[in-house]
Amino acid sequence: MSGKVVYRDSRVALEVLELVGRDGSTKTKAVLRHPGAVVILPLLDDGRVVLIENRRVALGATLLELPAGTLEGDEAPIDQAARELREETGYVASTLAPLLSFYASPGICDERMHGFVARGLVAGTQELDPTEEIGVVVRTWDEVMRAIRDGELVDGKSLALLLYWDRFGR
Repeated sequence: MSGKVVYRDSRVALEVLELVGRDGSTKTKAVLRHPGAVVILPLLDDGRVVLIENRRVALGATLLELPAGTLEGDEAPIDQAARELREETGYVASTLAPLLSFYASPGICDERMHGFVARGLVAGTQELDPTEEIGVVVRTWDEVMRAIRDGELVDGKSLALLLYWDRFGR
């Protein structure tokens, strides 16, 4: 199914589709085309989690999240994950392992998220883009679970990966 692209930038495109219903009626639907992204669960040797506080322009708020980033070019998701972890947190992982892939919001977007767990972390220096406002936060696993329970951590990709790890990975 293809439609008309009404907007495109370096990361996404907005495509308007013409849908035909079972009764023959038509309806337009806007779909955001996205190259996909990675999300990383960085675990320190003592089991604590490296999180970020990320200023989100769309919300006008700073969210507690796992590090993540949009896929670029033909870079493999695992390579992107290593790069995003280093850039956003300063940490470098000795191992990265895939956990799960999922669609972030399939009702409006085709973005597929690729989740990884990072271990053997060595601290370094963040390499932020000039427009990024990201702070690094380290929390125990119990503190992270409380942040989810109490509504402090509300980012969907982070919730998905953290709860997946809590149920299936630990």
